[in-house]
Amino acid sequence: MEILDNFKQAVNGFWQDKYKRKRTIIIAVFAAIFLLFVFLVYHWTRPVETCADGIKNQNETDIDCGGVCPNKCEKIVAESLVSQESGFVESGAVNRYDLYSRVSNPNNVFGSSNFQYEFRLKDAEGNVIATKQGIGYILPGESKYVVENNIETDKVPSGVEFAITGQSWVEFTNYFERPQLKVVNKQYNPISSGVGFSEATGLLKNESPYDFTLITLEIILKDINDKVIALNSTEMRTVKSGENRDFRSLWLNRFPGEVMDVEVQAEVDIFDEESFIKKNFESGSLQQTDYR
Repeated sequence: MEILDNFKQAVNGFWQDKYKRKRTIIIAVFAAIFLLFVFLVYHWTRPVETCADGIKNQNETDIDCGGVCPNKCEKIVAESLVSQESGFVESGAVNRYDLYSRVSNPNNVFGSSNFQYEFRLKDAEGNVIATKQGIGYILPGESKYVVENNIETDKVPSGVEFAITGQSWVEFTNYFERPQLKVVNKQYNPISSGVGFSEATGLLKNESPYDFTLITLEIILKDINDKVIALNSTEMRTVKSGENRDFRSLWLNRFPGEVMDVEVQAEVDIFDEESFIKKNFESGSLQQTDYR
């Protein structure tokens, strides 16, 4: 009797396993048919990818251009920096001169984090008697003086030539805030007693929400005809947000001309994160694109 019961259980188990396998196969077949149906519906109803659908698909370089599309993608190329005026003045030391050029950036969304330049000091015959290379930076739409001090030559200069020799561009893809640096109470005064011939003074106000490690001040003195007659520079370190700082720039020797205007150019290299004490400058908002 026990042997018969075991036999019946084995037979029932066999048919149950067979039923389960059959059910699994049927479910798998129906699932495959359903997936095939979904694939065919998607294939028949999906929009055709074209070069005029306003979508970057296929293997397009940009939306509807490049790759399989015959249309070439337009590349936004930054315009070159422009030198508006260049000149030189006596530095006050024997056989030494200060060189300057006013450079403008015609681009509204591109700044240059690293542009190379060269000053060429020439004599009356047009011969180059001294050269000076340097590296600068400039923000979108900015116009600024580029200055090189104490260039030595034992020949009498007659003019100066300024050339941009290389440019690297940074695209400002998002809104950026210029450093809010203001210079007020600017004054120029001769020194009646003590060391030096004259001085320029003023008050620098850091109205930016950042603490800066280094702020450079370029002092440009001009005559009644707006001609540059003297140059100087000074640096301020560790200037905190909201801080006001007095500055003083000294000329040791007399220079020709009568000063009628004091222009002070305050600047911070925002392309260099080391310029910021507070590490809340979002350098990731700048998209680097080099055009040589």
